[in-house]
Amino acid sequence: MSEKTLVQRYVQILTVVACYWFVSITLVFVNKSLLSGSTKLEAPLFVTFYQCVVTVAACYAIRAAARMFPDRISFPSLELDVNIIKQVLPLSVVFVGMITFNNLCLKNVGVSFYYIGRSLTTVFNVLMTYFMLGQKTSLSAIACCGAILGGFYLGVDQEDASGTFSLSGTIYGVLASLFVSLFSIYTKKILPVVDGSIWALTFYNNINACILFVPLMVMFGELPILLSFEYLSSLNFWFLMTVGGIFGFAIGYVTGLQIKTTSPLTHNISGTAKAAAQTVLATHWFQETKSSLWWVSNMVVLGSSLAYARVRQLEMKNSTPDRTVNKVMENKDNSMGAEEGAIQKV
Repeated sequence: MSEKTLVQRYVQILTVVACYWFVSITLVFVNKSLLSGSTKLEAPLFVTFYQCVVTVAACYAIRAAARMFPDRISFPSLELDVNIIKQVLPLSVVFVGMITFNNLCLKNVGVSFYYIGRSLTTVFNVLMTYFMLGQKTSLSAIACCGAILGGFYLGVDQEDASGTFSLSGTIYGVLASLFVSLFSIYTKKILPVVDGSIWALTFYNNINACILFVPLMVMFGELPILLSFEYLSSLNFWFLMTVGGIFGFAIGYVTGLQIKTTSPLTHNISGTAKAAAQTVLATHWFQETKSSLWWVSNMVVLGSSLAYARVRQLEMKNSTPDRTVNKVMENKDNSMGAEEGAIQKV
């Protein structure tokens, strides 16, 4: 009986990890197609705006399902509260900046370089927690950040040597990493406003984003581009747009599910392995040839990011009582799901 239970446990873990990989990798490739594929729309802000609308619609759909099947589905109430909207607004501003720069990075660099282009999030996390929260970081963690910087520099150098380097795309990637770090900090500050509910925060954040994107689209002249887009009436285009929105919503769920089913460290290991698989898949899919040093840069960044996660886990375990650790990690898991869902929207 115990052996069967163990097998079922392994099957459950493998299924959840496979779902996370599938949703995450598919989301990146779908959005790359929308932003720079054969039917690309030169309006990245509108693409993200639409996917935010899909996220809001998905929240309402799941809430309706929760009312119909309260024993099987749990979802918070989605009654709009103006006071909560105002309190979530600072986070939403950061959110819009984050996914806008993330859009522009993915639009201007290849999927194979996408991970390297956005690899400085960990470094900015250390900097922002020190300058904004006054929290110091150990030498071991700083050493991991130094290795990440080295891998990033080598990756940029090799991308340039191969003739596929995009300065603008790399700058957008660095800015996206900075905003991801800010989003992480603000998420932890704003979560109490919605009683710690990830889904309520997702709902209000995307409501605000939909409003904020409208003047930005007008300001950057995307409306005329949208109206003259030749595939505007194409079902295939809107299908891809909707799939991107649904997967952008789903990544938050499968991320939280993977953390809950395994552990935060295992989630980081899975995410690192997924990034490696995504890079390899992209080079084959787009028939790219990369140098040995280019691959070394990826391994350095991936390995250093994983080492940083392990160092931080050990530091938290050694400095905090076990019961408190479990509570802290539970709260951290909740915010990680919200953050990754937002980060990977586009």
